[in-house]
Amino acid sequence: MEKLNRQQILSLPNGVTILRIVAIPLILVLLFYMGRKYQLLTGLLFFGAAVTDTFDGYLARRRGMVTTLGIFLDPLADKLLIVTALIALIPAREIPVWMVIVIVGREIAITGLRGIAVSQGIIISASALGKYKTVFEAASIFFLILNGSYSFLSFRPIGMFFLWVALGIAVISGVDYFRKYLKSIIV
Repeated sequence: MEKLNRQQILSLPNGVTILRIVAIPLILVLLFYMGRKYQLLTGLLFFGAAVTDTFDGYLARRRGMVTTLGIFLDPLADKLLIVTALIALIPAREIPVWMVIVIVGREIAITGLRGIAVSQGIIISASALGKYKTVFEAASIFFLILNGSYSFLSFRPIGMFFLWVALGIAVISGVDYFRKYLKSIIV
């Protein structure tokens, strides 16, 4: 097992990931403030946090700073950001509970499946579908945060469209992960 040193923990990519985690409570608090300026501030903060998901991984690979801590923290930060925002949006922006349950349930099931696979020496890497799911989830959350009508445009229908797409991809990619796992254990 790799022992973490101070330089690995304090690396720029890990710092960016940690900033994403630190932004989550602020986003959650701001979600419950009404008014256009709060919606815009919360939306921009969420967007910035979501974009760092791509940035930290890119930095780590480009600079040769991939660490065990980063490999653990990055997907955790992604899931925390998406899942907590979706759960908070249920009362704050009136999205269907069942959709959130399916998406969150899929995240828990896949995380558990990947953990079981690793314990058996099987690596199930992230799929392109999973990455698309995350992009659509982030886009839906961004537009649902902006929810209010800005003179001629309501963002809720756009956010709900992206949430439906994210839900479909979540189910398809979830089945794909289980298929990959079963394929790897059946000889």
